[in-house]
Amino acid sequence: MSRTTPTEAHDESPPLAEPSLSHGLKQRHLSMIALGGVIGAGLFVGSGAGIAAAGPSIVVAYAVSGLLVMLVMRMLGEMSAAYPSSGSFSAHAERAIGPWAGFTAGWSFWVLLCTAVGLEGIGAAKIVSGWLPGTPEWAWVALFMLVFCGTNLAAVKNFGEFEFWFAALKVGAISLFLVLGGLAIAGVLPGTDSPGASNLTDFLPHGSEGLVIGLLASVFAYGGLETVTIAAAESEDPVKGVASAVRTAMWRIALFYIGSMAVVVTLVPWDSPDVAEKGPYVAALDHIGIPGAGQLMNVVVLVALLSAMNANIYGASRIAYSLVRREQGPKALGRVSGGVPRIAVLASCVFGFLCVVLSYWRPDDVFAWLLNMIGAVILVVWIFIAVSQLRLRRRLERETPERLTVRMWAFPALTWVSLAGMAAIFVLMAREPDTRVQLYSTGAMTLVLAAVGYAWQRSRTATEG
Repeated sequence: MSRTTPTEAHDESPPLAEPSLSHGLKQRHLSMIALGGVIGAGLFVGSGAGIAAAGPSIVVAYAVSGLLVMLVMRMLGEMSAAYPSSGSFSAHAERAIGPWAGFTAGWSFWVLLCTAVGLEGIGAAKIVSGWLPGTPEWAWVALFMLVFCGTNLAAVKNFGEFEFWFAALKVGAISLFLVLGGLAIAGVLPGTDSPGASNLTDFLPHGSEGLVIGLLASVFAYGGLETVTIAAAESEDPVKGVASAVRTAMWRIALFYIGSMAVVVTLVPWDSPDVAEKGPYVAALDHIGIPGAGQLMNVVVLVALLSAMNANIYGASRIAYSLVRREQGPKALGRVSGGVPRIAVLASCVFGFLCVVLSYWRPDDVFAWLLNMIGAVILVVWIFIAVSQLRLRRRLERETPERLTVRMWAFPALTWVSLAGMAAIFVLMAREPDTRVQLYSTGAMTLVLAAVGYAWQRSRTATEG
């Protein structure tokens, strides 16, 4: 491994004598991972609280946050197409800012993904336990963890196949929902009358404060989009895969997120008890008379949760592998066999299951503290992405312009607009009691990681000197 200056990232490619990651993901896998990443569990599970707070203006909230996410994905796509890496934004941050930035972005995201694996396992277990009363939830979590741990240990193409079919089911379900909802709104679905705009009259029921709460809820529903840039490094054609995924991000976000929110608030009164109790999608399907809507959506939510578990185990293991290959973590996590960083996969699964144990053992203190600590990590990552793109774009234009196969729109103006948007979200989080603790907890973790990363960087520079 070659030595570099602190402002350059280490080359992730290991010596030829060492095994490396395989390139077992096909273009169809990447396409569906990109689609499935948009339709996350947050859309199905968390959108009800946003609607209750913002009312019909939740559509505006999702549109505003969706615009920010599109810009972030475009920036990330530009860098990932130029420098394909399993470390994605972490490797870009090291290349653009310094090793401490890659260390901070990478390990904070690893903690986020591993914790999310545990949370998604708990959510999936609750659904299955509801179908099979009397069965222990922890046993279902353990089963799901074993299945997806085994899947990710075997070969990357197994992860790709699971995500392909999971994503196909999610895309099919949300597309059917949009079609049925659109027909009901138009008044052409048998047995339903068009609601017109009757449910949209009280557009801002709780004023600007409600819109702010809806905006914050919508921002964190978009998590998971970054996985496709991590997965692209193990595809047959990384540059083509990233470029395709990023270029279609706009219509996917507009259709699946903003479109489905518009359908829900048009069909069902925003203050209907069913929106909070059953969930917005079940409430909308019940409203138009779809039989068994509740159980149907439970199946879709279960698929979304299992898909997220699978994707997050994969993403966490690759981020850990990338960090270790750049000498920023325990060397054991970087060992590869069969084209898979198996120890990194196992470590990520163990951390995820530890979170599950904490949720049962210490739910009110340790587990709550962990949840608060990861509450705003995605925003920290987005800031690293924006700052990295600002610095790398100039370098690319000067040194290797042929690598710019994906370009950020209206650079640098929209990059600065994105950073301003992220700063505004931080301010809004500081104003809201429910999110203030998350902001401060995430800030503390970020500062600790940055200090450790900077100390490590200084010691490595001194050693190399």
